[in-house]
Amino acid sequence: MTQEKFINSTYVQQMCKITRGLYDHGWDERNGGNVSYRLTEDEISQYADTDKVLRNVPIAFDASELAGQYFLVTATGRYFKNVIDNPERDTGLVQIAKDGHSVDIRWGYNDGAQPTSEFPSHLMTHINRLHVDSNQRVVMHCHPTNLIAMSFTLPLDEKTFSRILWKMQAESVVVFPEGLGVIPYMTPGTNDIGEATAEKMKNFRAVMWPHHGVFGAGDSMDETFGLIETIEKAALIYTTIQAQGGVCLQEITDDDLADLAKNFGLTPNPKFLTGKSLVENK
Repeated sequence: MTQEKFINSTYVQQMCKITRGLYDHGWDERNGGNVSYRLTEDEISQYADTDKVLRNVPIAFDASELAGQYFLVTATGRYFKNVIDNPERDTGLVQIAKDGHSVDIRWGYNDGAQPTSEFPSHLMTHINRLHVDSNQRVVMHCHPTNLIAMSFTLPLDEKTFSRILWKMQAESVVVFPEGLGVIPYMTPGTNDIGEATAEKMKNFRAVMWPHHGVFGAGDSMDETFGLIETIEKAALIYTTIQAQGGVCLQEITDDDLADLAKNFGLTPNPKFLTGKSLVENK
């Protein structure tokens, strides 16, 4: 692979732009957060010698269902603010090996790094999202401040979170009509949290990790970033309302949500469409 040529590829440049955006938003402090981007052989063939393996590293998950697939992945322990300056060090292109328990590094990680410790969780999500939509190719994990704060003060159930976030702005139900998936608090970096997240990803494109962050999936870097950005904007509006006293005198109603969805040709999750009003003293 011609290193300089791949650094300038659309895919690496997108990774640099998105990781910097995540850092600038304050969602990926220090070495927090990780991103994986599934690429096809046709997309990388102009840059890669597909027979050349720099090294092989084990992964703690049987990813044989994805054997042969390529992923551009952020490295473990790296700061997102630095990716834009050192993409060949802080990201890498890997191919899932035939055994499913290791990856062949094709490019990057040039100081001996490895894929993010959350890579097994990413792969589990990629598998389940591919079953839902074969165009899904990006998985993104970050730490949106206001959404995390809500996980300390609200019941950890999907209906509560989805309805509040939908009612905070008209865009929410349009961007994530299925709502927000929620899992219990679990230890990050384990296969257990990956399995729980991937199970939710059968029905949701975004899953909240209480007291920690969010996992999002989408067709592109921009779409996945925009999904998380919309969720966090709704959480910020909710947080601002609470800071102003928490009393809502008016709201986006369930009828309004239904009209929004109808106008955009969408079907909101029927489990979440009706429930308690946010307006007090109505």
